[in-house]
Amino acid sequence: MVPNDDGTSDMKHEENAKIDARVVHKLDFILLPFLSIFFLASSLDRSNVGNAESANFTEDAGLAPQDLNTSVAIFFAVFVSLQPLGAALGRNYGMVKFVPSCMIVWGFCTTLHIWVQTKWQLILLRTIIGILEAGFYPVTVSYMSMFYTRYEFAKRLSIFYGQSAVAGVVGGLLSYGVFSIFPASPADPTAWRPWQVLFCIEGFLTIVIALSGFFFLPYGPEDAWFFSKEEQKWAGERILLDRASPATAISHKHDTEDHDDNEDSEQATNLLRRTSTAAASIRTHISENPTTSTGLTSQDVLSALTSWQLWWLLLCNILSAIPVSSFSVFLPLIVRGLTGASPSSASLSNLLSVPPFITGAIVLFSFAIYSDRTQARLKPILYGLAILLAGLTGVVMLPHGSKNNPEQQHTYITLRYIALCIMVSGSFVASPLTVTWISTNTLSPGKRAIMLGINGWGNFAGVIGAQLFSPKYGPDYVLPFFITLGSVGLSFVGFGVFRNLIVAENAKRARMMVEWTEEEVEAEQNEGVGPLVNDRGGVRGWIRRGVAVVVAAVMKEGVDFVDDGARRGDEKMSFMYSL
Repeated sequence: MVPNDDGTSDMKHEENAKIDARVVHKLDFILLPFLSIFFLASSLDRSNVGNAESANFTEDAGLAPQDLNTSVAIFFAVFVSLQPLGAALGRNYGMVKFVPSCMIVWGFCTTLHIWVQTKWQLILLRTIIGILEAGFYPVTVSYMSMFYTRYEFAKRLSIFYGQSAVAGVVGGLLSYGVFSIFPASPADPTAWRPWQVLFCIEGFLTIVIALSGFFFLPYGPEDAWFFSKEEQKWAGERILLDRASPATAISHKHDTEDHDDNEDSEQATNLLRRTSTAAASIRTHISENPTTSTGLTSQDVLSALTSWQLWWLLLCNILSAIPVSSFSVFLPLIVRGLTGASPSSASLSNLLSVPPFITGAIVLFSFAIYSDRTQARLKPILYGLAILLAGLTGVVMLPHGSKNNPEQQHTYITLRYIALCIMVSGSFVASPLTVTWISTNTLSPGKRAIMLGINGWGNFAGVIGAQLFSPKYGPDYVLPFFITLGSVGLSFVGFGVFRNLIVAENAKRARMMVEWTEEEVEAEQNEGVGPLVNDRGGVRGWIRRGVAVVVAAVMKEGVDFVDDGARRGDEKMSFMYSL
């Protein structure tokens, strides 16, 4: 935009900048902390059985140690398989109603662990919690993306997702405090066990937090109670402007000589200079408002299910998430095995689990800031996996030392514990930045919700981890660590190949668009009907058509309506994927 002689353009830019700063400030200090507390409660309720087991939960309840692993595996199996359904339900009913309602029920189930006496009671409670937590993460992340622009998102998502690491810190410290204040009393079998106190406290906190959500959470940026009328209007417009900018990343052949590979960065910088008139124009060219928390179309479902990027990232996500899924539950037990802490010292095992989670939170936040500043997602993922691999290698390769040489044994225990901290520090990076990449490159909120739900199947790693870190492999867990090392190595290769494929796809689209006229580019940007004819032949074409038939049957719509031939969002040839 060229400023007028009277400087009105610069004045408008300065005014927008001030409003934008106020909007982001309020989001960062009001909405984000509240959502983070939600995720903290979710993470605590998911992982507290590991803390409880360090205080002899299964033994006191008359269960076998393997029963805990079985319940955790079933939890993750249900949790993973129902994530797309949970995402769809959350999208249909809205974040404000759906998530707090689920939290209240699972908080009550957490409290009911106090009276567990049989294997099937434990499995039933973990199954119900898994069902209710299934939609939490994709629904909440999709909700967050309604408030933040693409290059504000990674840092904020890391704060949100980082609560899984913070939950390890809080859970460890809370368990340490509870187990120290309420030690087991063998002399009084009627007295509450320390793990019962832990379940009671955490379940009650979840219910209280959930109830506040009904009154605190806004339905969208344009009706947020903590914004003024002016801020509400701009909060919605800034998301519309941001979501539209990827669709103009490639220009027509008469404008390509000065094309910059960092166009997205320039567009993000110019966001404030774009006006309400521009936002209104953009609103007429999108099929779905990105600032609403409800609504799902059959085209969203079809586009999500036929995205090859989604399935590739899902496989990499499963392989890379085995450490974090396992450690979130079993780290107190793993620490006890690696450090040789006494099984009777539940408080010490939980206290020693705190530093690894602290390093995990610090590294995650640092990488997220780097990711937003460089506007890169895939490279930081690779760097995080490299740290994880380095720590895993140390845990696997360092010897235990001789019991006949206490000084040497102590040295190796210290080194292995340091390696464990390094390993955990890199384990939290991949998942949130993968979610950020999907959110950044998926314009439709409906499709985004489905993709995030399916990407949540990455938590299948929890099923694998529950079987790997079984009591039969303890206390040193040598075989599980070797298998985890191989899985993370494969994930590293997968993410590297994926980045190269995206670079190649962007280059192919750029070459194609150079040959199109301005009118053809505009038709592609607005309607997804440029001169490229969708290929309905070949394996991909038949797969898409088959999926369209299923989606049409489920949503009771015509196949030709579901698969109408138009390209949407990132399917458009005018769309350039960010890396």
